[in-house]
Amino acid sequence: MKKALIASTALVLSAGVAAADVTFSGFARTGLDFVENRAGGAQETQIQSRVRMNVLATTSTDQGVDFGARLRFQWDQGASELDQFAPGQIYVTASGLTVSVGNVGTAFDSAGLLYASEIGIFDRSLGNPAGSFFAYSTGGYGANNNRVGIAATYAVDALTARISYVNTDQTVSDSNEEIGVSVDYSMDAIALSAAAVLDGAGIDGNDQYFLGAAYTLPGTSNKLGLNWIDNGDVADSTTITLYGEFEVAPLTTVKGYVANNDAAGNATDVAYGIGGKYDLGGAYLATAIHRSYSKDIIADFGVRFNF
Repeated sequence: MKKALIASTALVLSAGVAAADVTFSGFARTGLDFVENRAGGAQETQIQSRVRMNVLATTSTDQGVDFGARLRFQWDQGASELDQFAPGQIYVTASGLTVSVGNVGTAFDSAGLLYASEIGIFDRSLGNPAGSFFAYSTGGYGANNNRVGIAATYAVDALTARISYVNTDQTVSDSNEEIGVSVDYSMDAIALSAAAVLDGAGIDGNDQYFLGAAYTLPGTSNKLGLNWIDNGDVADSTTITLYGEFEVAPLTTVKGYVANNDAAGNATDVAYGIGGKYDLGGAYLATAIHRSYSKDIIADFGVRFNF
């Protein structure tokens, strides 16, 4: 009887697993990271590695509504083991509309061209936004365990529109809140992107704005882009970035940018970088070198593969 009970239980559990749609994905990367005058007097050249695992569980109703839940585990060289488990996200999708609750990707941070100038194995750019705002949290919330986000994304043809709301502590009536919106639109060789966030990171009056455009040369994957970012009250600066990406040989791409940021503490308002990427088929090698607003050199070289 005991064996029969165990066998029946195993059959039921295995049927549940088979009925569920659970997928695993992620990436791993490792490389040399050089930062001139690294903060705290730390060694300038270090090995930096990351392993990320995404777990996505989905199901669909008879009416064609999709439900999903997402978790992320991540390890970074030197990071605390306790800060590598991302808070969860639950979402529902129907007729092009996706509504997410929990640890959401915010509208501003999800704008399509916001990070388009990034280069190298560590996806860096000194033309990235410098302000404070919420985004999908790859680690824990820290002291803000009651933080909650709600985001909606609507995609139809070439248009994607987003709106998000984040409450830093939903258990109290005077909690800080952030509201963001973004829109992406593509037509032929032109991509346009715009975003705004009000009270970024829950800081009153810390409003930020973004406009971006990219042009892909006809018959190629080569592109040029221009971004403008108002970084809000906390950063108190504006960033303008011109970037380009060009295939210079089979499987080989070169990408670079020039950025201008007018923050008061900069040693120079101009930063720039150039990088290269070589596709290995299932993995790639990448490298980059930048000159920062403090006139320091930042460089990297490494390998990455997705799974």
